[in-house]
Amino acid sequence: MIKKLLYKSSFALSLSILGLTSTSAFATEYKSIVSEKSSIGFTYKQMGVGMDGSFKKFTAQISFDPAKPQIAKAAFDIDLTSIDTGGPADEEAQGKAWFNTKVFPKATFVATQIKPTTSNQFEVTGNLTIKGQTREVKFPLKYVPQGNSGSFTGSVIMHRADFSIGEGSWAKFDVVANDIQINFNISAVSIK
Repeated sequence: MIKKLLYKSSFALSLSILGLTSTSAFATEYKSIVSEKSSIGFTYKQMGVGMDGSFKKFTAQISFDPAKPQIAKAAFDIDLTSIDTGGPADEEAQGKAWFNTKVFPKATFVATQIKPTTSNQFEVTGNLTIKGQTREVKFPLKYVPQGNSGSFTGSVIMHRADFSIGEGSWAKFDVVANDIQINFNISAVSIK
């Protein structure tokens, strides 16, 4: 009986050690994004009809280890002149009433906290700056490992009025809604 207990205890301990070893052996840190596999898009309503668009150019600086999200870093610069509204409104969207890209060519996001919620899911808090105005935003982030790369997806709803996007006659929400949903899918490469 004692022999059996000792055997079971040592077997359980061996499994624990093996589990700890395998976790650290496969620790993954993501340091760079794969631009051609990454995207930042947005959806909104215009006169009650759903519309889609995207930003074709952006850069990111990341340092993310899923096992240590508390020390993760992420910063994005979005080239607002690369807006694609899916139609002829691109030039107007870059104009003074909307993004005013001559004065504010970029939007930025800097993460201030990333904390786990469930397996491979996190809550991200950070500062979003558009047209010189900064607001704190929070959103869920889903992580899917794929070999030596990983996929990070999520979305956040922002209010265009918070950033003065759509000034003058566009400040009302009867034509273009206040809520804009930003959707992203970021592919990143790991360093082991």
